[in-house]
Amino acid sequence: MRRRGSEFRRSGRRKMSNVVWWLLCGVVVLLFILILSKAGQIEPRPSIPKRRFRHDKFVEGMNMTEEMLSPTSVARQVNDQIALAKAFVVIAKESKNLQFAWDLSAQIRQSQLLLSTAATSRRPLTLLDSEPTIRDMAVLLYQAQQLHYDSATMIMRLKATSHSLQEQVSSLNDKSSKYGQIAAEEVPKSLYCLGVRLTTEWFQNSDLQTRLRDTSHVLTDNSLYHFCVFSDNIIATSVVVNSTALNSKSPEKVVFHLVTNEINYAAMKAWFSLNADNLRGVTVDVQKFEDFKWLNASYVPVLKQLQDSDTQSYYFSGHNDDGRTPIKFRNPKYLSMLNHLRFYIPQVFPALKKVVFLDDDVVVQKDLSALFSIDLNRNVNGAVETCMETFHRYHKYLNYSHPLIRSHFDPDACGWAFGMNVFDLVEWRKRNVTGIYHYWQEKNVDRTLWKLGTLPPGLLTFYGLTEALEASWHILGLGYTNVDARVIEKGAVLHFNGNLKPWLKIGIEKYKPLWEKYVDYSHPFMQQCNFQ
Repeated sequence: MRRRGSEFRRSGRRKMSNVVWWLLCGVVVLLFILILSKAGQIEPRPSIPKRRFRHDKFVEGMNMTEEMLSPTSVARQVNDQIALAKAFVVIAKESKNLQFAWDLSAQIRQSQLLLSTAATSRRPLTLLDSEPTIRDMAVLLYQAQQLHYDSATMIMRLKATSHSLQEQVSSLNDKSSKYGQIAAEEVPKSLYCLGVRLTTEWFQNSDLQTRLRDTSHVLTDNSLYHFCVFSDNIIATSVVVNSTALNSKSPEKVVFHLVTNEINYAAMKAWFSLNADNLRGVTVDVQKFEDFKWLNASYVPVLKQLQDSDTQSYYFSGHNDDGRTPIKFRNPKYLSMLNHLRFYIPQVFPALKKVVFLDDDVVVQKDLSALFSIDLNRNVNGAVETCMETFHRYHKYLNYSHPLIRSHFDPDACGWAFGMNVFDLVEWRKRNVTGIYHYWQEKNVDRTLWKLGTLPPGLLTFYGLTEALEASWHILGLGYTNVDARVIEKGAVLHFNGNLKPWLKIGIEKYKPLWEKYVDYSHPFMQQCNFQ
């Protein structure tokens, strides 16, 4: 009994020690896990792998773009058939074979459906699945070849079609250019009416001539601001004068020297006599170039060229050079003395030292008196440059295949604009600039140095004699393109250069108000001639 009790006690102690040992092991393990977790070394529990299906390899490996690009894929073959069939559809329609074009279109839709199904299911096309569609398309493509829709024939026909379209476009562009030029050269009936009405008034109303005050002392006073305009357009000239007068800080110091032709002389005189009270004290003098005795064929190359039969044929008959010269270059206005008179300003105004030249298609919206104090650094011409990168550089206007041009002028020299120019007439006379103009004008009698206009000879004449002015003095482009509204607002002189003049119906509508606000539409003569 005593032995059995002792064995029981020994067995209990062993069990207790085992329990303690396991508890200690558990505590150690827990402490070890806690330490490792804090150290960030416990790996996450591995995820249960997804069950794989038989087509999983296709879902993961399928790429439609790669299939299309692979030269051995069925999808690539189907896509190539579609591209070729689309080309045949165009040719079939042009050949009036509408049934065949319909059959091709239907088969194209079948092939596209096949590709769409493959892309949606992400399974590559197999020959087994695609064979009927490929076969049916191949039969139609073979029929197309039998109908002479092969590649060589297609290329030839497309080239012929392209050539025909190019000829049509060229013809339409030529017609558009001609009609546009005719519209630009048109003298509106209202403007013609005004000239006739004013001329009649000048000769019938003797009071108009007696109103004119003696301005001879003002015309030669170099302390005043002298502007010159050469024009036969009464309304355009009046806008230049009106806008300058209204925006001038000292209008009583402004003198306008207007030169026109015999036909418009009386009308121009009558207009400014009738409207003298509205000019805020601005002096206006009108002359006609026919009164300049020095302006004759023996002195002026342009007048000499007008006597040449070839020149007359070129400008007035329009039947030489097989129409290679654009119509805009064959405009007789380029031979007008009013256009070329800008090269004779010192002769026209022998007593003046500095003038600002303005074209008749400009509007002045700032005071221009500061132009007369600009230092031209012994240059003759102050002008705003027009080159931006390669645009409007010398090579744009001149023929650099001619050795005379190539040897004298840098093709990348910056161009500039006529329309608002400051001329130092003292330097002009000293450097004989008119003589330079004569030299180049005579060299161009065969029109090989430049085509036409006054800007190309101006670039040659004033080469190395031009001082660049700040761009805001002269804003160009309102007669042919879009101009930034902020640039227009800052501009001193706005130039409607181009065919779309503001007094014509074809003028750019959004820019017309800039010009029209200086036109007095309430004037009786304007109303009688239906100016609107």
